[in-house]
Amino acid sequence: MNEKKETWAIVELFGHQVIVGKLSEHNVGGCSFVRVDVPKTDNCPAYTRLFGNGAIYSITPCDEETATAAVRYHEIRPMNEFSARMMLAKSCGEEGEDS
Repeated sequence: MNEKKETWAIVELFGHQVIVGKLSEHNVGGCSFVRVDVPKTDNCPAYTRLFGNGAIYSITPCDEETATAAVRYHEIRPMNEFSARMMLAKSCGEEGEDS
């Protein structure tokens, strides 16, 4: 049975994190991941994250309305290339000043 299914869900991750969005299966390099497409909110753009099965504690399927409400409560700002560069530049600059 190779049925591809998408569903909205609240996903609890190890490390006391929660992510909410539309779930689907995603294969990379022969490995299967759970793909979570998080919808945009007023404070955060839409983004996608992939998780291996070992990162997931539980999945609670829900409808889109419930997921949309829950994503506002469990809002996580995704790290992007720009914010990573800014953090590294700031970190290097602060370390250089202390030396």
